Amino acid sequence: MKRFDTKVQYLKYKVLRETARMAWADKLLEGMMDIPKIIVPGKEPTMRCCVYKERAILAERVKMAMGGHADNPNIIEVIDIACDECPAAGYEVTDSCRGCLAHRCEDVCRRGAISFDHNHVAHIDKSKCVECGQCAKVCPYSAIVDRKRPCQVACKVKAISINENNAAAIDDEKCIQCGACVYQCPFGAVTDKSFMLNVIDMLKKSEGNKKYKVYAVVAPSISSQFVYANLGQVITGLKKMGFFTVIEAALGADMVAMSESRELAEKGFLTSSCCPAFVSYVKSAFPELKENISHNLSPMAALAEYLKKTDPTGKVVFIGPCTAKKAEARQERVRPLIDAVLTFEELQALFDSLDMDITTLEEDVLDNASYYGRIFARSGGVSDAVAQAMKEQGIEFDLKAVPCDGIEACRMALLKKSKNALAGNFIEGMACVGGCIGGAGCLTHGEKNKAEVDKYGKEAMEKTIGEAISILQ
Repeated sequence: MKRFDTKVQYLKYKVLRETARMAWADKLLEGMMDIPKIIVPGKEPTMRCCVYKERAILAERVKMAMGGHADNPNIIEVIDIACDECPAAGYEVTDSCRGCLAHRCEDVCRRGAISFDHNHVAHIDKSKCVECGQCAKVCPYSAIVDRKRPCQVACKVKAISINENNAAAIDDEKCIQCGACVYQCPFGAVTDKSFMLNVIDMLKKSEGNKKYKVYAVVAPSISSQFVYANLGQVITGLKKMGFFTVIEAALGADMVAMSESRELAEKGFLTSSCCPAFVSYVKSAFPELKENISHNLSPMAALAEYLKKTDPTGKVVFIGPCTAKKAEARQERVRPLIDAVLTFEELQALFDSLDMDITTLEEDVLDNASYYGRIFARSGGVSDAVAQAMKEQGIEFDLKAVPCDGIEACRMALLKKSKNALAGNFIEGMACVGGCIGGAGCLTHGEKNKAEVDKYGKEAMEKTIGEAISILQ
């Protein structure tokens, strides 16, 4: 069964797998230069103009698999030599222009950027054009098109531009590290740093969890991943890999739902705290609404805080679909709680680096959370959980939730709130379309994922949030 959506993901996975394989065997320092040749053997190129460029790019991918550039604070980086210099000229007139008499494009342009040659074909003066797109809207032949790079189209916060070398460049002040550009780049030139070597080192030094225990906290969206195996086999695989135990981040979601519902009732208006990319977006694009962000930790951090209090020497590794979680783990408030973050892509690579076929393993049980904690993984789930938490606590509050599916929907809701025009009192912000199930670190992306999350939620033994968090006592 196909495990990845694209060949770009598969290439990234192979680099991660071979890097991890050498790390387990303590051979990475002397062997990392051999990884490009392992992936691209022989003299025939498979992807680029020549095998030497392929290997040079793979060497850069190995660096990212080893943690990327320490001097770059952003989780997302651009591999310059992998960037294909995609055509990105903004609005252009194509051969479809018929040289019509109407000249609507010229009339609508307020900057005087459009003129006509002796063949009556339109031309756009880039020194005058402000990329408003009005000319494209009025052209009866759709002859004017907007040529943007896939990474720029994917980035809804406009954090990607083109540098002097004609390669993509990321504005760290605007970037919310959601990873949308990572998934959409057709050449894999934009990618996220991996911290799987930290996890391997952590597991090895624990000496079988004798020196300290290593906890795996898995996101509820795991239910929509690893579809070629059963979830119980994934849990067994994690324990076989060396984790002491596996706990649902959905339990942290239950905890957050309880406290966030109380905070909302107290303050009257709130934006959710579970999506770090959304929280970053509020802070950077709508700083005036910063104080409206829930003061609760995210489910990941809330559960990790509980684990650290229970076992101060323990190590906590979060495993999920999100690149922004890697950035969250570096925040001052969260850094003491989370020791490393892995994506589902990286987990698959770790399984295979140990030649572990999880389909052959027995099934373990994962049952720490309620239905409501588990549905945090999809858009609308946080709102449903907050409503349930209010009901269970007897809080009388007229909840008017505004679930935002993707960063563009978040922008519209926040814009309305900034102008006092929002008909709601709780903004559930999800930067990825579909929610966490659409995260850049997923193995697969598809409509079925939401149904899988709901199905997984209904399998929870604890039917209420209160029942779930009662185990913490």
